[in-house]
Amino acid sequence: MSTWDRLLRWEDSHRFVVDTIGAVLFFLALGPLSLVTAVGIATVDSTFVWSVLLTAPLAWRRVRPVGSAASVYAVGLAQLVVAPAVLPADLAVLVALYSVTVHGPVWAHRAAIGCALAAGVMLPLRLVADVNAPVVTVAALLIGTSSLTVWAFGLVRRSRRETLEALVDRAVRLEKERDQQAQLATQAERSRIAREMHDIVAHSLSVVIAQADGGRYAAESDPSAAGRALETIAETGRAALTDMRRLLGVLRSEPDGRLRAADGPGVLQEAPLTETAPQPGESEIPRLVDQVRASGAHVSLVRMGEPRPLPPGVGLAVYRITQEALTNVLKHAGPAPRVTVVVQWRPDAIELDVTDDGRGASAGTDGLGQGLRGMHERATMFGGSVTAGPRPGGGYRVRARLPFPDHRPRGSAPDA
Repeated sequence: MSTWDRLLRWEDSHRFVVDTIGAVLFFLALGPLSLVTAVGIATVDSTFVWSVLLTAPLAWRRVRPVGSAASVYAVGLAQLVVAPAVLPADLAVLVALYSVTVHGPVWAHRAAIGCALAAGVMLPLRLVADVNAPVVTVAALLIGTSSLTVWAFGLVRRSRRETLEALVDRAVRLEKERDQQAQLATQAERSRIAREMHDIVAHSLSVVIAQADGGRYAAESDPSAAGRALETIAETGRAALTDMRRLLGVLRSEPDGRLRAADGPGVLQEAPLTETAPQPGESEIPRLVDQVRASGAHVSLVRMGEPRPLPPGVGLAVYRITQEALTNVLKHAGPAPRVTVVVQWRPDAIELDVTDDGRGASAGTDGLGQGLRGMHERATMFGGSVTAGPRPGGGYRVRARLPFPDHRPRGSAPDA
């Protein structure tokens, strides 16, 4: 910021002090001059008093523009009625007109210019007995022209000030909007990461716990079953570790955009982190069903309709909803439940139905409902819906419907 800018900012923040000094200088310049150049019926004492009364309100010309202009105009009117004269200090009327035009409301500066034009007619009429007619006409034209010129100049300054204020206000609003958008984006990203972490950790741990419990009971009677359970645990752990590393690799990136490799003892390096893999989609549901089936649940998969290519976001949402529904089966349905997974392709949407005959909602919950919330958020993101609840006669049911992008209702969220 330059020295001139700092000076202007200080002057704008100390308006009353600056205007008071200006009013004093205005009086010192025009007050003595009024004593020797007064035209009309006026004594020296009255001229001095009128000069003081005309210039004093100018100290509030920007702090209280309407009150200052009203005071100056009232003194001018009183002078016109009591002691009609033309004083140099009467220029304070033009200063008040300019100030109320720039800083006052619209009605105030319109009333001020109307009163100034009226005074331009009334003052010569009051002086007609002592001044020749040509002088009166010239005085009327001079007062009217001066008033209109000052008013026009004030309107230009007012327009410029309003434009600057509008630009400043727009910049402030854009800055606030930018901060709000950044906060919303951060919250959305945190929710997305929370959903991914929940889907990866909850499903994998549920499979591991189920296999560990089954392997522990089968260790004495069927060692081969215990070995298969340990093998499933190992495969599930590796898959979860790979998904976790992929997710964390996105969060931890080098400045040039390359994913940072995780190193150190105890880290399984199955594939370089700089390599990317596609996100799972609807086509990975059979593998997911096989994994849950290996945990001891009787899972049936039914696919109906003609499959269609899905955008990666919709395919991932279908996969994650299925994964969360099967995870809830492992956690809450009880031992050896019968589960049916139905994937139905309709002309305008894909529908998913996961039902079981286990204990369902009667088993309670082990968390804060993050899984159901995540399913609803994923479906809503693509204009779909999810319903979940106990079935009549026992069991639990999760039903999801996600429309295809070309059949999505207007106003729904775009593809992620």
